[in-house]
Amino acid sequence: MRKSSLSALLALALLCFGVTPVCAADSELPDPDANAVYNYITRIKPYQNWPLYPGKGRLYQGRHPHGAFLTTYVSPEAEASIKAKQGMLPNGAFVIKENYTPEKKLAAITVMYRVKDYNPDAGNWFWAKYRADGSVEKSGKVGGCISCHSAVLPNDWLFTGPVK
Repeated sequence: MRKSSLSALLALALLCFGVTPVCAADSELPDPDANAVYNYITRIKPYQNWPLYPGKGRLYQGRHPHGAFLTTYVSPEAEASIKAKQGMLPNGAFVIKENYTPEKKLAAITVMYRVKDYNPDAGNWFWAKYRADGSVEKSGKVGGCISCHSAVLPNDWLFTGPVK
């Protein structure tokens, strides 16, 4: 087998088994823009097809400001990083939280999306909050998200579960 064919086969095998250093080709990932991110996570790569945060089920007990109940999805590369206890999710990783009322009605969707060189002082996370209808409530370098999540900076800004 030629070297180039072998390299292509190895790359394909690594992709099939989820062994990649980044979430997706940079050209596939959305810009840090609320509308582009929403389009990506709902139409291009629907987040509801992604795995749940390791160790979490659907509609687990939540807390303010997110919701009484939560369901948290992660992009496949984020899941691999969490399971491998790498301590930091890769560029292009997503953590998406569905926020529910006490009556278990979807109230909002909150997103953490790691973007290379986006905001080094806040872990390079792009933050977004969408209402249940998909309209943007907050996005970008959201001060409230950053100040709250800075309490768990050693856990890559994540409250949901350990990453190392």
